[in-house]
Amino acid sequence: MAKRIKSAMPGFIKPQLATLKMKAPTGGDWIHEIKYDGYRAQVHVDRDAAKIFTRNGHDWTKRFSGIAASFKLRSQSIFDGEIVVIHYDRTNFSELQADLAKGRQDRMLFYAFDLLFHNGEDFRNKPQIYRKERLKELIDMLDPPVLYSEHHEGDGQALFEAAGRLNYEGIISKRVDATYRSDRVDTWQKIKTVRREKFPVVGFIKDPAGVAALYLGKKEGKNLIYLGKVGTGWDRTTSGKIRKALETVVSPKAKLTKPIKKPKATWVEPAFYAEVEYRDITSEGLLRASSFKGLSKGTGRS
Repeated sequence: MAKRIKSAMPGFIKPQLATLKMKAPTGGDWIHEIKYDGYRAQVHVDRDAAKIFTRNGHDWTKRFSGIAASFKLRSQSIFDGEIVVIHYDRTNFSELQADLAKGRQDRMLFYAFDLLFHNGEDFRNKPQIYRKERLKELIDMLDPPVLYSEHHEGDGQALFEAAGRLNYEGIISKRVDATYRSDRVDTWQKIKTVRREKFPVVGFIKDPAGVAALYLGKKEGKNLIYLGKVGTGWDRTTSGKIRKALETVVSPKAKLTKPIKKPKATWVEPAFYAEVEYRDITSEGLLRASSFKGLSKGTGRS
């Protein structure tokens, strides 16, 4: 038998990216993982010393020094995964950003979901399921904050629907026989959950043809609190119709319980509700990744 030639440990590897799909694949050719809402990270371990790189190859080892120190492996290994903060039982990107800004690391976790290199062997040309099996063997030797990303077999759509009920960001489906490529590929597929809700419009920003953005609120008991703005999801015709409707309820001042300063705002009575798709609400209480879906008058669901 020919002796396997060992490879030198590579530097930063451009990550493989998933393609967005509307529905999860099914069948025995796929495994499915929960999609984490955090920072993509690549961990390079070289005989007990670890470096952590961002998705774009920046060395952020100092920012994630606690995680780096937890990779106590006497090996040369490269792990692909996600750094997260758990908040209310799910990963929360806004909380992670807040912790990074404060220099806080005690809540940070690293979920490893792929193994790219180990002790002279380049795993990128190995099947996905083989990489995950070897990955688990290594991660089982470590303690939190380093964790193994579990996967599920079978019906990906069922896992996706469960993820939606739990307010997770979505799932990643991976073809079991696929190799790892530094590109956006169809062998990794991301299916994202979105939240959809109606919120009272409390103001808007004008543009020449209609509106540039809507300011939104949310009712909490007798209070009307500011929830941020939405600035996408309409065409020019719809924008004009929104402007025409809102100009019938213009108010001299904001109706928010706690006023905010928005010099460009035209304030309105909260008589109209915007239906909005959004990904999350940040730690500051503002909508994240919002998109307008419709406008209605009267009582809305908030």
